[in-house]
Amino acid sequence: MGARGDGGGLRARASAWLLRKPRAVPHVRALRTGLRTLHLATMAVLYGGHVLGVEPGRLVPALAATVGSGAALASLDAWRAPIWLVQIRGAATYLKLLLVASVAVWWDGRLLLLTLALVLGAVVSHMPGRWRYHSLLHGRPVGPRDLG
Repeated sequence: MGARGDGGGLRARASAWLLRKPRAVPHVRALRTGLRTLHLATMAVLYGGHVLGVEPGRLVPALAATVGSGAALASLDAWRAPIWLVQIRGAATYLKLLLVASVAVWWDGRLLLLTLALVLGAVVSHMPGRWRYHSLLHGRPVGPRDLG
């Protein structure tokens, strides 16, 4: 624990780990673009299927591809720059995951939940960097802004 018994030493180590230099990934821009394109396409199928009343069983592949591509994109970003985990853009990803998962619990609200996830994704991905890269742990924008 820190000098005040508040875990300051642990907090400092965690902060240092989060702020470490981003890992280089070959062809990261192409990889992220491909994953994001797949994610948007499969989310479009999933959302459109719910809007048009497609049988739920037929939407399972779109759901799996949406979750899988989103998880791959989030994992790539978190592995490259762990600070992503505590930035607004990471927190928004957790919230989108919660919204999509909530469809299983509140089926009748699926369009609202999926619409909220879609809107949240659009807003966060287009908000100014000073907000998107804001660290909830540090209380200010932190980390690299151009990761590919």
